[in-house]
Amino acid sequence: MTKTAKRRAPLWARISAVVGCLLMVTSGATLVTGKALVAKYTGGITNEDLLDTGGAQTAPTKKDLKGPLNILLVGIDPRKETTPPLSDSIIIAHIPADMSTAYLFSMPRDLYVEIPADAKSNTRARRAKINSAMADGSQVNGKIDVTNGFKVLSKTVSGVTGIKEFDAAAIINFGGFKDIVEALGGVSMVIDMDVKSEHLTPEGKQRPRLPNCPVTSKCEHPYTGPQAYYKKSTKPVRLQPWQALDYVRQRYEFKGGPTMTDYDRQRHQQQFIKAMAKEAMSKDIVTDVGKMTKILDAAGKSLTFDGGGNGPIEWALALKDLNVDDMVTVKLPGGGIYEGPDYIAEEFRPALVANEFFQAVKEDRVAPFLLDHPQLVNMDS
Repeated sequence: MTKTAKRRAPLWARISAVVGCLLMVTSGATLVTGKALVAKYTGGITNEDLLDTGGAQTAPTKKDLKGPLNILLVGIDPRKETTPPLSDSIIIAHIPADMSTAYLFSMPRDLYVEIPADAKSNTRARRAKINSAMADGSQVNGKIDVTNGFKVLSKTVSGVTGIKEFDAAAIINFGGFKDIVEALGGVSMVIDMDVKSEHLTPEGKQRPRLPNCPVTSKCEHPYTGPQAYYKKSTKPVRLQPWQALDYVRQRYEFKGGPTMTDYDRQRHQQQFIKAMAKEAMSKDIVTDVGKMTKILDAAGKSLTFDGGGNGPIEWALALKDLNVDDMVTVKLPGGGIYEGPDYIAEEFRPALVANEFFQAVKEDRVAPFLLDHPQLVNMDS
């Protein structure tokens, strides 16, 4: 990119909703605390069954980690282990051949797509919201099989993007993500719009439900009482762990304020990831064995990773030269699908632009494509 374009490029911070935090952090930790510490906390997170190998029964063959590479990152927020997991966050990281940076883009959770049939979960091919692919695919013989659900989602994403094979994959359980933020001690980030919390009070406690909206009902706005409030800022604001997680969770408009959408939430998640990466890669963290241990311990409890035959340490070392500040986040244009007044789902709009971008990803020419389409580059600080 030119110097001018680079200034305009957004700064993202991490390769995933946690692989970034884990891989970027472990690349620093490897240099500081040694492979033994990293191996201790990452040995249990690997699941070599996430990536579909066409039914092969043997472990995947270890490949040289050379660009271009594509990583599929999925965030789930299951309320309990018996609940089918909805993929609330779907992020793809494209690393070009020179492996100097990463381009990250999201699939809207309500994107209306073709979900392929799956024999194991006994589901038929259908058109539905993309976040149902993992939930439906995970229901196998009356039990929850998250791995199979991920495979169905991966095939669905491949169908949308044309990326035939992902080089790595990860699932982050947001239920355990809070521990990572707490291990960091919070984050600093710019608040790019006024946001009121749908869920929490100014003290960080759960807002009470309206008397006529019991837990079993489906009220659009079921809570009442004072709300946590995040005021637009021009400089980074220090957020406590609960504030940061609450802020990036919001996607509802509030009276007298701006209209929020899931695209705003995607952007806020990306900004949050940037803030986490900067925090995790700061000198105070990477040189402190105690803090590093807490972060790795928290990540190990909330992450499932398939490196396509390579473990987290190999990936961390391969990505050690990625510049956090140069990572670029891409916003794919979209809008709602309606039947009369009823909202159905989301679609990429115009579809041609999204398809041309996906083609650029497959051909590893994202940088020149974005120079020609600067409107697709997120503008964050």
